[in-house]
Amino acid sequence: MQLGLIGAACTKVTQKNTAVGVGSGALPVFGTPFLIALMEEASVLAVEAVLQPGQTTVGTRVDVAHTAPTPVGKAVQARATLTNIDGRKLIFQVEAFDERGEIGRGTHERAIVDACRFQEKADAR
Repeated sequence: MQLGLIGAACTKVTQKNTAVGVGSGALPVFGTPFLIALMEEASVLAVEAVLQPGQTTVGTRVDVAHTAPTPVGKAVQARATLTNIDGRKLIFQVEAFDERGEIGRGTHERAIVDACRFQEKADAR
């Protein structure tokens, strides 16, 4: 694992991933929950190839500003760059863009976990 790893994810804005579609607002624009999910996906993709067998990452913190609206029909791309490694904790700089420019940015924290053990703990809850 090394600093600077980059992952990217993209989607198209549809009625299902709008603010009104998810219930996070009243307008048919790309919803913030979906913006965050896309940024998380980019973060996962940045490091998944370098994890040990049986490991995965789980999201633990998000600090994102959704800075511009994107209407239905437009494409959105998120990019995540690994900027800090602290033991099992990974910090990413995340940003998202549509064809007009930046629509969001922030930081996202993930933790490296043993997938089986984590699932066992979750199931025990």
